[in-house]
Amino acid sequence: METRQIQYFLEVAKREHVTEAADALHVAQSSVSRQIFNLEEELGVALFIREGRRVKLTPLGRIFYERMKQVWNMMEDAKREVEEYLDPEKGTVRIAFPISMAAHTMPSIIYAFRLRYPEAKFQMNNGLYHDLIDGVVNGEFNLALVAPMVNQDKEKKIKGSTLFIETIVALIPFHHPLADRKSIRLRDLKDDPFCVLPEGFKFREQVVQACKDAGFSPQIAFEGKDIDALKGLVSSGLGVALMPETTLIDNTPRSTVVIPLNDTNLTRTVGVIYPTQRKLLPTEELFYHFLLETYERLNEFRN
Repeated sequence: METRQIQYFLEVAKREHVTEAADALHVAQSSVSRQIFNLEEELGVALFIREGRRVKLTPLGRIFYERMKQVWNMMEDAKREVEEYLDPEKGTVRIAFPISMAAHTMPSIIYAFRLRYPEAKFQMNNGLYHDLIDGVVNGEFNLALVAPMVNQDKEKKIKGSTLFIETIVALIPFHHPLADRKSIRLRDLKDDPFCVLPEGFKFREQVVQACKDAGFSPQIAFEGKDIDALKGLVSSGLGVALMPETTLIDNTPRSTVVIPLNDTNLTRTVGVIYPTQRKLLPTEELFYHFLLETYERLNEFRN
């Protein structure tokens, strides 16, 4: 089995299309088809079901794909590790994060890190809570920011540290009857339509549970695909929303008001995680300790 066969197989499996895979690899379609055929001949099994120009993985192909993704990631990590040991300040950090951290948290962290290490590079992804955990475990990336922080007693394949705790606040339209209050109770919003994230988002679960703890079930009127979409819905006067406070720093939409909640200690923990079964690469190790150092100082300042 050759590395080229693995590379071509992974690209075809990801795109489910030989021509598109060949275009992405900048090689001829016939070359991709030949390598896939040779791989199947060597293994003695069919990896794909052919449907015209499209292909789909067979059940055995799916198993092989998951394993080969891990193998390929390990090979790429090994190459990067050799390069970064020579100069870790110029290496690459592979990190993922929830979409709620895209507007402020991640840009601020990366900016500060690159002031110290200006030649460091980043490969970034975002995803849902459990996808972030699975991605770290499976080797799709080596670091992830998560909220809430993972319970390491339950997730044995994950290690990490809590970076900070952020407050959850209410975002309401400026013409709302409570808009002039300095603070409100969460229960004061029981008759309002709520704008929330879609099913599957951890923060949606937290919002719904917080409302239930306050004695009511939220009237879910609108769903937004991300935090910015929720801001737009509230700004349009379509409802109210609960928000992590950091998502509103320098980015509070017009026609809305941010109000603290005084009847509940509603917060979320934000942490960074990495796999127990793999070492962080040198540049990622630098970044991890930079995160711990930075937020330790910020937390001391806040206290």
